[in-house]
Amino acid sequence: MLLEVSGTVRVPGDKSISHRALLFAAFSPGASRVRYILPSADVHSSAAVMRALGVRVPELSEDFVVHGVSASALVQPSSDLDCGNSGTTTRLAAGIVAGRAGISARFIGDASLSKRPMQRIARPLSAMGARVESERGEGLPMWVHGASLAPIEWRSEHASAQIKSAILLAAVSSGVGATVYEPSRSRDHTERMLSARGVSVSVTDGGVSITGNATLHAADVDVPADPSSAAFFVALAGLAARGELTLPDVCLNPTRTGGFEILSRMGVRVTMQDERTVGGELLGTIVAAPGSLRGTRVHGDEVPRAIDEMPLIACVAARAEGETRITDASELRVKESDRISAVVSNLRNIGVDAEELPDGMVIRGGTQPLRGSVNTHGDHRLAMAFGILAALPGNQISIDDRECVAVSFPNFWELLASSTSVASSAPRTSSESSASGATAAHSGHAHSPQHTPLVIAIDGPAASGKSSTAQWVAKRLGVRHVDSGAFYRALTAAALRSGVAAEQWTEASVLSHAPRIARALTERSVVPTLDGDPADTELRGNAVTQEVSRVARMSAVREWVNDQVRAAGASTDVVVDGRDIGTAVFPNAPLKVFLIADPWERARRRLVQRLERRPTDAEIAAETEALVARDAKDATQSRPDPSAITIDTTTLTQEEQVERIVALAEVVRRSLSPPR
Repeated sequence: MLLEVSGTVRVPGDKSISHRALLFAAFSPGASRVRYILPSADVHSSAAVMRALGVRVPELSEDFVVHGVSASALVQPSSDLDCGNSGTTTRLAAGIVAGRAGISARFIGDASLSKRPMQRIARPLSAMGARVESERGEGLPMWVHGASLAPIEWRSEHASAQIKSAILLAAVSSGVGATVYEPSRSRDHTERMLSARGVSVSVTDGGVSITGNATLHAADVDVPADPSSAAFFVALAGLAARGELTLPDVCLNPTRTGGFEILSRMGVRVTMQDERTVGGELLGTIVAAPGSLRGTRVHGDEVPRAIDEMPLIACVAARAEGETRITDASELRVKESDRISAVVSNLRNIGVDAEELPDGMVIRGGTQPLRGSVNTHGDHRLAMAFGILAALPGNQISIDDRECVAVSFPNFWELLASSTSVASSAPRTSSESSASGATAAHSGHAHSPQHTPLVIAIDGPAASGKSSTAQWVAKRLGVRHVDSGAFYRALTAAALRSGVAAEQWTEASVLSHAPRIARALTERSVVPTLDGDPADTELRGNAVTQEVSRVARMSAVREWVNDQVRAAGASTDVVVDGRDIGTAVFPNAPLKVFLIADPWERARRRLVQRLERRPTDAEIAAETEALVARDAKDATQSRPDPSAITIDTTTLTQEEQVERIVALAEVVRRSLSPPR
């Protein structure tokens, strides 16, 4: 079987420019129009921080206006500045706060962000006169106490757009001059945006300078498509057997195109068309097609220009002829994860010959099928890079946290599914060509009247791994996975949108929003839409997460969700997991599986996922006690449906679990197929 790509892929707005468009609009006096911003979790963090500092930032949409204020009009925040997973938000906003005497702010973030080093900005901001204090180590939480800053000439040890931007924004915020020298040139979106807003910017090969008393003016921004997001689909096209992908309106800023140049050098056919300058940024259309892939060397000055693409390049190298060597990339160790260690260990997990270096990695390509599981460490770029490898026919790769892509590319999985198809190695006929975008034999599509739906119900106690196993089984079988939890989240989001305090919700009031929710079929899933929108980022956001358990406890709501899941199983082949799936929801499912495991092993698995390290025996013992207590309270989960096939996963890998269920499902599917 061969992978074929086709169509036009419109990737989201550039994340770096989206952050800056929002932050600059917020403290430039006047009305700034922002269009095509990336509405990701990270950019929402920037919006929330500027609101906390007193700026009226509206809800993010495709086209909105920010009524900015001068830096002197920013206010003392009444609570912590929660930056979520966004290092850009933290470092750039810290620069803005540092330049405002009388403002003190405590910056916090999620577990991943809290581990990232902040001393790189703390040192220059402190040298300018601000006071920066980390509560533990070099990460978050971090206090920034603003001051009337002194001008600075700073020589950075790292080529980092975030460090450079923090210094420049601190200088603008306080009305002083600044010069930043770098060992090599980093992204220059901040310089371009400052210049577009009336600041005198001087750029040389070694650094950038601004003069004191700079005044920002309001300016409109059209955010181009993100080149780092586009790179995933350029790589996908390069790995395919045939076809091409077109990616319009991509930012082609020279500091951002290093990834395309490396992929082209490796053999991907990449062409740029319709190049033009809009709002100070060069953009154009990229057309990518398959090529004969070969290894390469990545080092020196090209690393900063492709730093975000390095996990992807490593994954492409796994399918390239020869050796790929990446060096001078120690910056990768302080990203959302240690991307050197994480990429190499995950490549090894799926069968790739990979070696970790102090400042990079070595990958030796091959053609053997890749199989195994990937631990993303919550890192969106790892999830997407290995997602590209997982899309290749013959590979069997499971990804532990697919949802983490929401911080930069919320609809990545949908676009990946819609731009690929699997074809035989034989040439297509003209009739097959006319249906190139569809997988006619794909059993996950809507049923013909003669087809009996295939429903695979996977149940099991807490921490038995049923959800991740179900997703992998669905992919292997080419059917859809039903995320029943997403329907609870959709109702919760609808209730939150109503503005009624959660403490006042009743079953009736929550269910009154049910008509706003519909089922939608994607290539891989059955998902809810809210007011016609998938609203993925909102459904996975903190506000919904905090209140969804309140909604899930309502018996009438549970029955409504069960009805949605039943309806999904009546319309398309599905794999469904969750509580009561094989008893109350699908009692007549043709295949019911109940996963069990020793409580100690279940506790160990849960802690590994939660802690991202090897748990101690004491920790496992405490977690085991909690799981046993939960099992005792849940009679349904402790007694599987009598017709279910029980699989003890204590000594099985997830791949072995999936293989067993897929084999059972294939037998059932043949029995359901109508006679010819």
